[in-house]
Amino acid sequence: MKKSILLASATVIAAWIPAVAVAISSFPEHQSDNGSTFIRTAAGTTPAFETDFTVAAENTVNAVVCIKSYTSRQQRQQGYGNRGDYYDPFGMFDFFFGPQGQQQQRQPQQQKKSEPVQNGLGSGVIISEDGYIVTNNHVIENSDKLEVLLNDNSTYEARIIGTDEASDLALIKVDAKGLTPITFGDSEAVKIGEWVLAVGNPFGFNSTVTAGIVSAKARSLGHGSQKGGINIESFIQTDAALNPGNSGGALVNLKGELIGINSAIYSNTGSYTGFSFAIPTTIVKKVMSDLRQYGTVQRAVLGCSVIELDAKLAKEKDITATKAGLLVASVSDMSTAKELGLKEDDVITAINGVQVSNHAQLVEQLNKFRPGEKIKITYIRNNKEVTSEATLRNSQGSTTITKKGDFSELGVAFMKLTSETKQNLGLSNGVQVQGLKAGAFRDAGIKDGFIIIDINGSPVNNVDDVEAIYNRIMKSDDDDKVMFITGIYPTGKKYYYAVNLAGE
Repeated sequence: MKKSILLASATVIAAWIPAVAVAISSFPEHQSDNGSTFIRTAAGTTPAFETDFTVAAENTVNAVVCIKSYTSRQQRQQGYGNRGDYYDPFGMFDFFFGPQGQQQQRQPQQQKKSEPVQNGLGSGVIISEDGYIVTNNHVIENSDKLEVLLNDNSTYEARIIGTDEASDLALIKVDAKGLTPITFGDSEAVKIGEWVLAVGNPFGFNSTVTAGIVSAKARSLGHGSQKGGINIESFIQTDAALNPGNSGGALVNLKGELIGINSAIYSNTGSYTGFSFAIPTTIVKKVMSDLRQYGTVQRAVLGCSVIELDAKLAKEKDITATKAGLLVASVSDMSTAKELGLKEDDVITAINGVQVSNHAQLVEQLNKFRPGEKIKITYIRNNKEVTSEATLRNSQGSTTITKKGDFSELGVAFMKLTSETKQNLGLSNGVQVQGLKAGAFRDAGIKDGFIIIDINGSPVNNVDDVEAIYNRIMKSDDDDKVMFITGIYPTGKKYYYAVNLAGE
């Protein structure tokens, strides 16, 4: 009986094959003017399946570099570069360190304190002939030395030009000429289902190419910053295999054009399990331009809180004109949203004509602009579409371009307290202000001789403590960059000062 069924099935299949062949032959191939092959079907003319990735690979491998980061023994003892007790479901730990870094952690530490040891391995992408390279912030974070290996085995030491923790991007530079920069593509033109290649250095294997498709756009992982701040998230999601060492590498289309910087994987193990995420070039280009020109990212904000619209919320608010968008929950004073005339329960649907239906898409569009630039917002009010134009502002409500923070802007020198001074004033710690000149401290009203006890709740004992707090404030994503200082004058009178570091 079983044999009869198998034979019958075979007969049906055999009879079906010629019929299919005849059906296909009735839709002959068509050659386009540019040489592409198409198959004409009943549904129309569609492109033939194309899987030749050689051109894209050849146009990319020479523009992707391997980045080795080195950290001093002292930093490793203090915990920098060692996240063994940190559970990261997105695999960022493995992306940053790579296999060599993990091996280093297991080896006995015999180096001298001043001798840097390799603790990280990642990738980068050359974006100019004179040596500018984009990579991830987490690849170069806390490094004392960076070594860049090109595809031709040339090795250079790199310096950091600027970093942006919010977008997890960094710009570094090597002293070289005539390098092969990558060609930038348009990440907004990328379509779901489109073939892409990921090029990087997984597990230390240089110039490794993997293929996949774009499985989603404007994806937010929703995990926030590792340091408690906020992340600028609008990832291209792909199923191209990424593994430790790929971070900072290139995601390219079939023309070999850069459409994203590989940044993260979604994994419980730290290795590839199906999904990978890349920062789109719409964000990369803006961040790199700002870091190169200003040393810090010029970030514009809309100045309103929003909620993603869904069916339940739309029904509750009696919204029928749209099914997707961002519902305005509140509007801040002195903001772009206020100038636009946005009100509670308005639904933002587009920015400069580009549709936005979720928070990640809104973030991606806003990050294309700087404070001071004009922007058009389309929104729904009372189920009618409205378009309004306004000037973008920064988080302080200003259109001023900010420069990279420099510790010297404080306009002050610091002197360590003597044991006698501490004893006389009953202090256990502190650092004294001296040589005051024009700068943020003088603007705040601080005078020579003032003894700083703590800044933002952290005790200080020397100039290194002050500078470390200053750098932490300047790198943070807080809207207000302020030093709240507690201290005392030699007369014994206690004072409190607020030092504005926002540069407004």
